[in-house]
Amino acid sequence: MTTARFSPAELLDRLRGLNPELAVFGPAELSGRHPGEHPDNFAGGVMAQPGSTAAAAALVRWCVENGVAVVPQGGLTGLVGGNVSWAGEVILSSARLNRILAIRPDEMTAEVEAGVALEALQRAAARHGLTTGIDLGSRGSATVGGMVSTNAGGILAFRNGVMRHQVLGLEAVLPSGEVFHDMTRVVKVSAGPDLKHLFIGGEGAFGFVTKVVLKLEPLRPHRATAFLGVTDAAAALAVIRHFRGLSGVTLEAAEMMWPRYIRDHAALKTFDLSWLEDGAAALLIELSAETVEAATAALEEGLEALWEPAALLGGIVAQSLDQARTFWDIREDSGFYYAAIPDAASFDISVPPTFLDAYVEGLAARLEAIDASYAAYVYGHVADGNLHITLIKPGPLPEAEQRAVEAAVYTGIREAGGSFSAEHGVGREKRHAYETFAAPEKQALARVIKQAIDPKGLFNPGKVPF
Repeated sequence: MTTARFSPAELLDRLRGLNPELAVFGPAELSGRHPGEHPDNFAGGVMAQPGSTAAAAALVRWCVENGVAVVPQGGLTGLVGGNVSWAGEVILSSARLNRILAIRPDEMTAEVEAGVALEALQRAAARHGLTTGIDLGSRGSATVGGMVSTNAGGILAFRNGVMRHQVLGLEAVLPSGEVFHDMTRVVKVSAGPDLKHLFIGGEGAFGFVTKVVLKLEPLRPHRATAFLGVTDAAAALAVIRHFRGLSGVTLEAAEMMWPRYIRDHAALKTFDLSWLEDGAAALLIELSAETVEAATAALEEGLEALWEPAALLGGIVAQSLDQARTFWDIREDSGFYYAAIPDAASFDISVPPTFLDAYVEGLAARLEAIDASYAAYVYGHVADGNLHITLIKPGPLPEAEQRAVEAAVYTGIREAGGSFSAEHGVGREKRHAYETFAAPEKQALARVIKQAIDPKGLFNPGKVPF
């Protein structure tokens, strides 16, 4: 946390009139806005919304000259406190940088400002028969700049990679107020270090992203969706491998929900689970093809071939778009437990997919060793090994207990070749995990880079621990 040099009123007085394309809001205007996923996102009390890169640069230069910290914000969907602000800091929001500058169908690229919501880009690209190579449940509010800054993952990562693999070029305002401009539109660039990657996953610590060039891919609207019962992740991976190996169809999604999660969530949603055998986990898969009929035929034929070899424990194929949306609601509306277990300890880890079963089994034993009543909701992107884990107990936990649970969750991940944070970032909530479980050499190098780019430590302080 930084020491406040100016009150909100003083900041407002100095920032208003700084640049004609800079809108500035104070506590009165922010009090009526929803702060997003964290109640302290607007705690700083002063928000600047530039309408251009030049306006953002002017703001940053003023902040650097006056020792005022800057907190970059996008769609406020972050789950680890990466957007939290404190008194004396200026929130730098991308809300007015919301223009789709170009969609180039022949290149299959899009050039957008950082505040464009993912869903808005998907709709615009769809008019050209294209879509983004990344998708996630918060598509309606998550912004491209925020997704770049957190290196977002999502549903398609097993096939297309994460945000890092979708970005061709970007523009960002550095902590000095200078503009880094590398709006490359090609895949092949072998011209020295690719410095745009500092900003991808940098969580706003190295600069404020203003524009991005993204790869697009063909839109495949004709889908077939199914819920399947599986014994474990190994069985799910066998199903995934089968459908990924078929010609003429594309596996669009493979999402797994372990038994406690699917049964508790289905009960709350009054979703019929009579097709799912007792003790089974649920696998949601979706295929695309040239027609709905072709996708459905491939799905049904595949399930018939897989039923005994993969030991499937029930299954249901969506018979309509509405039913498919219901299936997806069970997976994407993952906060069903918020009311029952508020402030529960939650985690976002990744391990190699073939290690999932051993990890989940070991996690259950490690949690029970802390407290025999401990259990967790487990669900996630099984094809790329990304799990979301929530302790079934209201929080916040006492610090010693929280640390014990963290150790139970993170044990063995790095050694297996995984990550303590798969797609949510570090922010404020995962600082201790970063300091404890990230490789010391990685931390040291990151601090050197941070010192070189932001010697005053003014960009997003108190989050990623540089």
